[in-house]
Amino acid sequence: MLAALALLLAADEAGLRVLESRCLECHHASKMKGGLDLTTRESLLKGGETGPALVAGQPEKSRLWRLAARLEDPFMPHKRDKLPDAELQAIADWIRAGASYARPLKPPAASDRKEFSITEADRKHWAFQPARRPEPPDVRDASWVRNPIDRFILARLEAAGLGPAPRAPRETLLRRVTFDLIGLPPTPEEIDGFVNDPSPEAWAKVVDRLLASPHYGERWGRHWLDLARFAESNGFEHDFTWPHAWRYRDYVIRSFNEDKPFDRFLREQVAGDELWPDDPEALVATGFNLLGPDMDDSSDQVQRRHNTLNDMTDTTASVFLGLTLGCARCHDHKFEPFPQRDYYRLQAFYTGAAFRRDQPVPTPAERAAFEKEMETYNQFPQIRELAELEAAPRERAREKKLRALSPEAMEAHRTPAEKRTTEQANLALETQPMIEVAEKDLLAEMSAADKARRKRLQEEAKKLPKAPSLPLAITVAAGRPAKTFVLFRGEYTLPRDEVKPGFPDVLGGGDAPRPARAALADWLVGHPLTARVMANRIWQHHFGRGLAPTPSEMGPRGQAPTHPELLDWLASEFAARRWSVKEMHRLLLGSEAYRQSSSATHGAKADPENRLYWRMNRLRLEGEAIRDSLLAISGRLNPAMGGPGVLPPVPADAVRGLRGGWTPSPDPSDHVRRSVYIHARRNLRFPFLEVFDAPDSNLSSPERGRSTTAPQSLTLLNAEEVVVAARAVAERVERGAETADGRIVLAYRLILGRPPTEKEMGLARDFLASSPLSEFCRALFNLNAFIYTE
Repeated sequence: MLAALALLLAADEAGLRVLESRCLECHHASKMKGGLDLTTRESLLKGGETGPALVAGQPEKSRLWRLAARLEDPFMPHKRDKLPDAELQAIADWIRAGASYARPLKPPAASDRKEFSITEADRKHWAFQPARRPEPPDVRDASWVRNPIDRFILARLEAAGLGPAPRAPRETLLRRVTFDLIGLPPTPEEIDGFVNDPSPEAWAKVVDRLLASPHYGERWGRHWLDLARFAESNGFEHDFTWPHAWRYRDYVIRSFNEDKPFDRFLREQVAGDELWPDDPEALVATGFNLLGPDMDDSSDQVQRRHNTLNDMTDTTASVFLGLTLGCARCHDHKFEPFPQRDYYRLQAFYTGAAFRRDQPVPTPAERAAFEKEMETYNQFPQIRELAELEAAPRERAREKKLRALSPEAMEAHRTPAEKRTTEQANLALETQPMIEVAEKDLLAEMSAADKARRKRLQEEAKKLPKAPSLPLAITVAAGRPAKTFVLFRGEYTLPRDEVKPGFPDVLGGGDAPRPARAALADWLVGHPLTARVMANRIWQHHFGRGLAPTPSEMGPRGQAPTHPELLDWLASEFAARRWSVKEMHRLLLGSEAYRQSSSATHGAKADPENRLYWRMNRLRLEGEAIRDSLLAISGRLNPAMGGPGVLPPVPADAVRGLRGGWTPSPDPSDHVRRSVYIHARRNLRFPFLEVFDAPDSNLSSPERGRSTTAPQSLTLLNAEEVVVAARAVAERVERGAETADGRIVLAYRLILGRPPTEKEMGLARDFLASSPLSEFCRALFNLNAFIYTE
């Protein structure tokens, strides 16, 4: 009963949406063409100048439907294309169900009817301008300048009557840059090596050492994974695990460690399958497009695919262009110069793509070995017999399921994929799960004797060598060409004008030279906004805030850059340095601006937010860096890299009621791996990381929050991670120093990266007079100096 009611309501809503999108523009209370008003059931039944428009329950006798179906003149919609069959069917079903109105209808908004226009002011927005390379300005105090970045910073400071802060102490600088580049604290030996190195190249050697560390990719890969909304499950109610998603995470980490040029990195993720079809790395990279939440078990598979296309379009614009294009999905953007048409022109690059969750991605050597092993495996008599035994009943089961579909769906499946219409392709996609043959379907088509034989063969097959397998990954692949339409209010059931692949008008516009995603990748790399966005992101992670403070919102609604000339210079330098992210690190970290102290106060009144960078920003570490520090300082960090996500233990309360549960990894050494390798589940953020503002992986996250909350203090006091680390550090300190004062100094150097002050020594001695060393270490973990970089 409830199911039937739900279907009836769905049919009513579908019919009303068609009327609203196709008919109300000319037939509403303020504009009754032909005297017909369709906004309410009463006005519909009243009819227009030619009489009643509806015979309830009988679409074939209703003038409304007959005009739309073009069985009578004048054809409707007037001077427009005929409605798609799906919309005609929706109107017919609605009339047949009684033509009820669950709500009054509203005519399209004015913005839907008027031509969208882009003004000259829109085109002159700073982010949309051609690439340029400003000359670094002259400054009065050139002695402070170490590279061109300092000239841009100092010129603004001098104009504001301010000066830069003094250079930070060496211990502070080393801790700052070590966390920035590898997300781990420096060791006492590394601190001593830098502090006692008098050579002019001491700083450059530190930077080069850190950039060469494999931990660099784990740190900077994490920043990119935030942008890519990386997770290893699909979210929603069931939150099913994606067993192969981790390959994308490892690809990102390798790419940063290898200093893969960013233009190549971008191209691989947008169109790696088209540009390098034989390169497994490039195929894995395309998983970027499919990492968003996905309702695998959706009852509407067409809507599911459109949701994925929307997510791909939104993420491409946000991550690479720093634009919130998603607002133009349902209507022309209200605040940015992006008409709805631009949204679907960008989406058209992806419309025909095939989405694959388990695509083989072997190297040529792996494929050759697999084929050789399979040839041997398939020669086993048990395997051949099983395949022959199952073939006929499997086909019968599929055919039975096929015949149970509607005639239209059955015809869609029997039509070769390359010859299907758009409607047939959608119908085949939507009904595909209904014709898949499950184990019970197969057994239902087999005789008792065949079942027994099959069971015997399966038992014998278990004794054979394991069948070979190929590495699998989430990928996008080129599919067959598909049409793209502007969708009324974003509804796939309400297509309007067809569009071709193209680029936003305000960014230069124009149709793509070819519909392939490779054309989109080429255009993205060539547009100056892409370099500006990535250069801004690199600056953001070193200075705590982007030169443009809204890193994924560079349009007119975003905040303007504080130093636009510097941002343009960095963008041009990024391209000039062959898109090397590591070279950009060397450039930024080599500046005097980066090496300023964070404790200066001389500019607090004139520039309280430090927008002019008269000092360094003091930054709270992310949850991953805090947890990894606990492991590293206590000597427990497992440096193993890559592979499927690991599951450390979590509090029982965190998983109570969670579908699928959270079973800790059986190998205890996996529990102490770096946080980037923790299984990334959408419906359960790892509790220790969540309390320190781990991002929501349902959306691209351009910047981490830095909250200050009571649960953070309670976590640092009581969490198992902290308690165990404190005990382990205490044991390490006892082994490393013989005297009480020596242990205090070593604890400070391990945990805070510096020796204690005289006052701190006195407090420590008093504390240890009545408390164990492990409690002293835990107290140090609760200092701001542990979770902040100065």
